[in-house]
Amino acid sequence: MSAPLLALQGVHTHIGAPHILHGVDLVVPEGEVTVLLGRNGAGKTTTLRTVMGLWRTSQGRITFRGTRLDSCATPEIAASGIAYVPESMGIFSDLTVKENMLLAARAARHESDLDAARMAWIFGLFPALQTFWLYPAGKLSGGQKQMLAVARAICEPRALILVDEPSKGLAPAIVHNLIRALRELKLQRTTILLVEQNFMMARALGDTVAVMDNGRVVHTGTMAALAANAALQQWLLGLSLAAHA
Repeated sequence: MSAPLLALQGVHTHIGAPHILHGVDLVVPEGEVTVLLGRNGAGKTTTLRTVMGLWRTSQGRITFRGTRLDSCATPEIAASGIAYVPESMGIFSDLTVKENMLLAARAARHESDLDAARMAWIFGLFPALQTFWLYPAGKLSGGQKQMLAVARAICEPRALILVDEPSKGLAPAIVHNLIRALRELKLQRTTILLVEQNFMMARALGDTVAVMDNGRVVHTGTMAALAANAALQQWLLGLSLAAHA
């Protein structure tokens, strides 16, 4: 079996005095979508932020392509090929859509520097971004802002994308559009670590699943196995995926 793209081993994270992650063990296989599930406050967002170096590990190891990340600064982690779409979306409201994309594309200083073929692909996924290319991002709808947040993460090829609650508060049609976009990324062998409470979206995308509780991973397995086992869903999550089909 090949080594995982990303691995967390015994990761502990403190945010000030509070101890949030309590020895997280997590494996993210290359070329797959790994979904991180759990109740609110289980530690899912903290896990993503710890991988990105936004919060520091107090104990444990994080490796990406076999290289330690837990002592790296966030810019180094981003430069290694990891992109992050936070729950807050992380866009710059006062800048235009174009300016947001230029900031995300590390090698681009002008619109002409953007990869034309890749931008055409992104506009195919999210046509609204082309329509509102010169509009301030703050004037976009909630769904359009989420599209921009995802587009920023994929404007250049990345080996791994961390996505936190992309469907939160969005209309079903926008959610289906995001599912299509993430599926296309998966077809390109982009690895995705997805935190998602929308179980329809989680089931549609996930290959593997890890369930967190109280700062620990308490279950790992295939998404297909979890989706087929209502009793396991109830035990781990307190609800059934079938109710959210």
